[in-house]
Amino acid sequence: MAQRIDKWLVYARFVKHRAKAQALVEQGLVRINRQRISKTSHAVKPDDILTLAISGKVKVVRVLAEAERRGPPASAAVLYETVAEDLGAHGPAAEKQDAQTAPLC
Repeated sequence: MAQRIDKWLVYARFVKHRAKAQALVEQGLVRINRQRISKTSHAVKPDDILTLAISGKVKVVRVLAEAERRGPPASAAVLYETVAEDLGAHGPAAEKQDAQTAPLC
């Protein structure tokens, strides 16, 4: 089985409204298995890897299940597992940290 990406994002509680999920997809801020998607009707299924750019942060999650509705946070937590979070930090603070941790040789 498969589920529309915009519905899944709402049911998994990444966004509050389906319109916001649709906007994320249309802006190119969602990738499924490293492929940028542009259609909100794109299907997502278990074992897909999603890369989401939300609120200036990047989250990488693995889809574990589909949902029938938006439920409480506890039920949304079983829909995915976090693979990585806050990747690709940019700006002066990140550059300063990279300079401090870079090897000298």
